[in-house]
Amino acid sequence: MGPTAPQDDDVEGAPTVPLHPQVEALLNLMAEQGGAPPETMTVAQNRAMIREMAAVSGPPEPVAAVRDDRAGDVPVRIYRPEGTGPFPVLVFYHGGGWVIGDLDSHDPVCRSLANRSGAVVVAVDYRLAPEHRFPAAVDDAVAALEWVHAHAAEFDGDPSRIAVGGDSAGGNLSAVVAQHARDHGPALRFQLLVYPAVDAADQSPSMTENAQGPLLTVAWIEWFMGHYLTGEQDALDPRMSPARTTDLSGLPPALVVTAEFDPLRDQGAAYAAALNAAGVKTELRESPGMIHGFLQFGAAIDDSRALLDEAGAALRAALA
Repeated sequence: MGPTAPQDDDVEGAPTVPLHPQVEALLNLMAEQGGAPPETMTVAQNRAMIREMAAVSGPPEPVAAVRDDRAGDVPVRIYRPEGTGPFPVLVFYHGGGWVIGDLDSHDPVCRSLANRSGAVVVAVDYRLAPEHRFPAAVDDAVAALEWVHAHAAEFDGDPSRIAVGGDSAGGNLSAVVAQHARDHGPALRFQLLVYPAVDAADQSPSMTENAQGPLLTVAWIEWFMGHYLTGEQDALDPRMSPARTTDLSGLPPALVVTAEFDPLRDQGAAYAAALNAAGVKTELRESPGMIHGFLQFGAAIDDSRALLDEAGAALRAALA
């Protein structure tokens, strides 16, 4: 099920301080189950792997209602929390390197966020690469947000209280959509960026320190990029690298989450600092001992559940 085992301390690029014991135990369990490095696997095999990993999120929490719908041409899944509407809305974009992941892989996370935030969560099943390369995912992400704003009343949502959020590639899409919405509408209240990929040309220290993972490796990142991007010029496009946009002012407040043993750690922290420097109220939530993807590991890692609690509380406050 899992792509990499924990790295030894004497291996170049390996952790020099301990992983969290719960993370190490999970990685050992994944390693025992075997599996080739994901960058050597097919797209179909990678997609099956992330669906299997949904089990590590734990049992899906019940919510008041769930239904599948379409935001124009884009499939969505709408999670309604308990209570009386109209509810604020979180438009959620799943992670998976723009190549893998779907509504099912992140179903437990979306249920948890709906319950903790008191918001309707609209999960977006944007088109994936390599069948649909950049900027197809961006186009779908924007279209879904615009549909949510226009149709919120149909699912008891409040179009004046919308946030965007996601993990990894979904954090990338959230940041890109927030920039688009600032310039073109609709107005957003908040952005939840969980270990986001915000700079495709990043060469910061964490890309070297954590090149071998655990879990997300630079080789796997390059595999994702090779399937998603149409050429090297795409890496510098702000729709791919939102950290490279010329103006970050006027964006909605943000919670940016990073993980210590993640190649993307430093670019997430740098983006949070840049947002704050641009006058955007931004909280950086650093996660010691954690790895990329830990948001989805609620059945095995206490800090995953704590992050869901904190993200839910931040959304609830921002969308009040």
